[in-house]
Amino acid sequence: MSRTVLNCGYVPLMDSAPLIIARELGFAAEEGLDLNLIRQPSWSALRDMLALGHLDAAQMLSPMPVAMSLGLGGLPAKIDSLMGLSVNGTVFGVSQKLAHDLGPVPFGDPHALLRALAGRGGSPLRVGVPFPFSMHRLLLSYWTQFAPDLAVEVVTVPPPRMADAVADGHVDAFWVGEPWGSAIVGRGVGSILMAGRHVWGFAPEKVLAARHDWIADNPDPTRHLMRAVYQSARWLDIEKNKPLAVEILGRSEHLNLSQEVIEPALTGLLTLTQGGSPVMVDQFLMFHNHAASFPWRSQAAWIAARLGADAAGIALAKQCFRSDLYRKYLGAIGADLPGASEKVEGAIAEKTAVASSRGQMILAPDAFFDGRMFDFAATGDE
Repeated sequence: MSRTVLNCGYVPLMDSAPLIIARELGFAAEEGLDLNLIRQPSWSALRDMLALGHLDAAQMLSPMPVAMSLGLGGLPAKIDSLMGLSVNGTVFGVSQKLAHDLGPVPFGDPHALLRALAGRGGSPLRVGVPFPFSMHRLLLSYWTQFAPDLAVEVVTVPPPRMADAVADGHVDAFWVGEPWGSAIVGRGVGSILMAGRHVWGFAPEKVLAARHDWIADNPDPTRHLMRAVYQSARWLDIEKNKPLAVEILGRSEHLNLSQEVIEPALTGLLTLTQGGSPVMVDQFLMFHNHAASFPWRSQAAWIAARLGADAAGIALAKQCFRSDLYRKYLGAIGADLPGASEKVEGAIAEKTAVASSRGQMILAPDAFFDGRMFDFAATGDE
């Protein structure tokens, strides 16, 4: 039986794993898809390829569909987020020189780290992030707003080049997705001081995105792609599967990195500085558990608000996160669906059972480091 060829772009990061596993373990083939994964050198290249129709779908930073749909930066296009690919999975760290100047800072304490950075004085802190419209950038601005005396210069650096940027002194600090933080530590040019989850406990990191018109014109390929990725994400979050996942992801055609660099993201055991002992980071990276793949419209609203959108822009952003299609296409294969498509962001302090279609949904803590909560007045839940 012939398969539908579907061209999907990705950037080599751990959270491309649901796409890679969907192809390599046959989840896509079972859905009748020939999933052609096309590696991209940067997020801007991927954005343009999708907007111009050279890609059918793509792994994207969660703010990218919102920003593009709002007409911010580069090529404007109406882009939808079909589902989440990952939650969390990023790290913040500094060069070895800056780590020495700062002295001991407790790992995972955003308040202490902010005080240390604000007290360094001198020139602005140059922080490498992978893209202007990224969760890294939004969390950085959210976090550093509490240190008004800290001058920050944001430098865009593609993830695979971040280690070179740190080594060359092009940036003083970095906020990047794994495995590139571990790669920096492995080279001995930087140290990890906190994870992204220490600023927001449950931040949508990457999403599966496509053009709005392509989705409307291709309902069957959309449904099959979402189902394949859903099954892949569920497989990835099963503990016994992680050794095989590490082996597959490390292959030259995918991430092309050693297992030692890839494994920390999947296990949550991060080595913070070269030669140091690994530290367990709870809830470091999730693909499926705790509704990680559900496109919460309240998260889209938070993103839009951080991008400076007004009420109309926030309403538009909510429509970009296609919880309607998630319910329509994945409920039939047994996905546990939350009772609402929006929630108060930052309100969950501990694992909490919530109303869902199968009665089995437990949401993970999603607190912000400053204790704030965000309620965008949920409307239009499907």
